[in-house]
Amino acid sequence: MIFTRLSNRGFTLIELLVVIAIIGILSSIVLSSLNDARNKAGNAAVKSNLANIRVQAALYYDSNNTYGSYAFSPCPISGTGSVFHDPNILDAISSAKTAGGDTTNLNRCFANASGWAVSVPLKKKEGLFGHWCVDANGASMGRASAITIASCQ
Repeated sequence: MIFTRLSNRGFTLIELLVVIAIIGILSSIVLSSLNDARNKAGNAAVKSNLANIRVQAALYYDSNNTYGSYAFSPCPISGTGSVFHDPNILDAISSAKTAGGDTTNLNRCFANASGWAVSVPLKKKEGLFGHWCVDANGASMGRASAITIASCQ
């Protein structure tokens, strides 16, 4: 009896399982890196939109000689009477809230005649900071929580 080996049979089950395991490990590494990049992009979008508010608020003040009045509360989505009701600032706040994933209204705004401050949650905490804040004094900084006074300090 002569035994011949068939060399064209393909892959064994073990070889296929090893390849599938390697693909699974590599895909999990890529997906974890992708999620981290998405979170960083969301945080960058929050910061960028809030930085735009400083410029728009200066233009608002030049036109109105006041920032208006808005008590400490979640940022408005419409209305009149304060810097936060300017259409450009409303858009920037809305975009920042969306980028940060703020679905529970953890954002805060405050304005009086001579100043304003706004904080919006970040998509992912950066160290101790879960919110990003900008104010009329030029501050742009991380905070552990939403603003409770009329500045980011």
